Amino acid sequence: MITLDSDIEKLSGAGVAMSKKLDKLGIKTVRDLLFYFPFRYDDFSQTTPISKAVAGSRVNIVGQIELIQNKRSPRKRMNITEALINDGSETIRAVWFNQPFIARGLRTGDNVSLSGKVENDYTGLMMQSPSYEKIYLTPAPASSAGQDLSLSRRGSAIHTQGLVPNYHLTQGITQKQIRFFIKQIIGLANATEDWLPEEIKTRLKLLDLGKALAKIHFPKNNNDIKEARERIAFDELFLIQLQSQLIRRDAKSCVSAESPFREKEIKKFVGGLPFQLTNAQRKAAWEILQDISKNKPMSRLLEGDVGSGKTVVAVMAMLNIALNKKQAVLMVPTEILAQQHFNSVCKLLKGFDIKIGIVTRSIKKLNNELGIMNQEFSAKKNKKIHNSLFIIHNSQIIIGTHALIQEKVEFKNLALAVIDEQHRFGVEQRKALILKSGDKNIIPHFLSMTATPIPRSLALALYGDLDLSIIDEMPKGRKKIQTFVVPENKRQDGYKFIRKQIESGRQVFVICPLIDFSDKLGVRSVKEEFKKLNENIFPDLQIGFLHGRMKSAEKEKIMQEFLDNKIKILVSTSVVEVGIDVPNATIMMIEGADRFGLAQLHQFRGRVGRSDHQSYCFLFSDSEADRSIKRLQALTNCYDGFELAKTDLKFRGPGEVYGTAQKGFPELKVASLFDYQLMKQARDEAIKLINKDANLKDWPELKNKLGQLENSAHLE
Repeated sequence: MITLDSDIEKLSGAGVAMSKKLDKLGIKTVRDLLFYFPFRYDDFSQTTPISKAVAGSRVNIVGQIELIQNKRSPRKRMNITEALINDGSETIRAVWFNQPFIARGLRTGDNVSLSGKVENDYTGLMMQSPSYEKIYLTPAPASSAGQDLSLSRRGSAIHTQGLVPNYHLTQGITQKQIRFFIKQIIGLANATEDWLPEEIKTRLKLLDLGKALAKIHFPKNNNDIKEARERIAFDELFLIQLQSQLIRRDAKSCVSAESPFREKEIKKFVGGLPFQLTNAQRKAAWEILQDISKNKPMSRLLEGDVGSGKTVVAVMAMLNIALNKKQAVLMVPTEILAQQHFNSVCKLLKGFDIKIGIVTRSIKKLNNELGIMNQEFSAKKNKKIHNSLFIIHNSQIIIGTHALIQEKVEFKNLALAVIDEQHRFGVEQRKALILKSGDKNIIPHFLSMTATPIPRSLALALYGDLDLSIIDEMPKGRKKIQTFVVPENKRQDGYKFIRKQIESGRQVFVICPLIDFSDKLGVRSVKEEFKKLNENIFPDLQIGFLHGRMKSAEKEKIMQEFLDNKIKILVSTSVVEVGIDVPNATIMMIEGADRFGLAQLHQFRGRVGRSDHQSYCFLFSDSEADRSIKRLQALTNCYDGFELAKTDLKFRGPGEVYGTAQKGFPELKVASLFDYQLMKQARDEAIKLINKDANLKDWPELKNKLGQLENSAHLE
């Protein structure tokens, strides 16, 4: 018997090979499949008579096959399946490429439902590669001449009629297959545990979870979608709010180490900087310095555009901690970033007698070189631990990757943890840091940093447990990155310009949306672009590529070679978005730019323009649609991440604005980060519930659900 916990391969038609593909989508069990939601719907709720179909429209047509056959195209060596469909009002031609099995599954005389785009060719109206399914109509009267088949029985079709759900796919899986599997298990929707308290459902008029799941996959009308999304979106936002409010409540009862403001030394630090702090930096620094001087734990999010100077603000806080004879730690996602931060912090704090250490997988050293150097080739494991222990215990400021909390060592007296918010720091990681802080009764102050431009109202709603500091002005005198949307006919000119820049000693980033060539999406991939640039465009130049599936050590090696100017052009996926500083790179070229959110493109752009050289950003679009080009044009004269995020919201759904890979955000499948009304309701209900019963004794299902959520919180 199939249950919610059954393995996916138990379903009819799944099997081992298919279950491996579904696994790539995060679908291992029947429950996972039930909670794998559509991202959009095709509206084929009206069947169009063929006589009324017009070129360019997307329609559903129901008719009878008069002729179907396979033939070979002599020119392209392609198999073409052609069919003529008549619905009594007119005949239309349907064509499929390289799918000869269609002619074996469909026969002359079969009734079919087709959906897709109507096009015009030399024969008249036709449909190219439409979705199709065989349907069984009610018996027609003896004289079927002129019969309107579209008026016969509907509802047996799930792929071509009604509101048809569309899901995100991976290679080797079709929309039809996903719908076929979900159709098998949709009856189990009511078996899911509904953990939301009854009184909240009644007060907000929300559907039961089982009904919402059934309606989100197979809605009968737009109202079904609206109601289902509202319930599922509320669940997601409510859990975030509940978690945030519980963390905030717990924090109020905890104690942190006080680090009084060391005015004289901090003024000396600011006076010795080779640049002037902006007013926004001063304000943010003062908010943080005030927080860490108290014995209540700080939980603050420092938000600032790419290049706005967040690091120097964090360094002021860490210096103040060190001057109070306590420890501060700065954690970043990669080794290269840790090394860069280590070098810049050592430089900034040159005039102070502060011991600064770095601990990553392969680098372990102190700024005043106490004989502890790179231990990458150390054969003895305990020696490696000893070196980490020595550095952590002899440093006032420690910089490292997130591996720091996995080391089998404790801090001496950790008072401040600064975390790169590109990687959301989960509840479990906070607990791990507290346990390693050196005093289990004292909780370190937490400062998270993000370059993602999240509007204030949204940040406060999303991160209910954090206070917010925003650096909303850029350092004076920085050259703006000249940005151009490059049409396809000017591509060669772009390449000539790139060559000139490289000849004058500069370097280039090239960003692509995908790793492997994807036939279906027609989007440029890293491997395809690397091959083209390496073999055809710049065969004489050293080119490297980088993507998320590569091993960490491999990525670090390539990035180091780029930093050392051995690689002139680096082709990469969005992994490059996170913080690396390559002052010599002056060109950011983005392929398939229409596939990214404006805020994300702005962050890519921020990877260049980090020196005195003029920098450039070239945007190449896969779409020539006016809407796409107009959206990208916003980048050519706007350099404010917050403004760009707002602009993007006019063009795209909020889920797309910041990019799905944005680790700073909680994973939301259905909820929109910009549905303030629902967000506010979720926040109010969470506060109400905690005030009533903070231990959730009366809601065991909810407590259990929250426990599952906390256990799944992990570092990416």
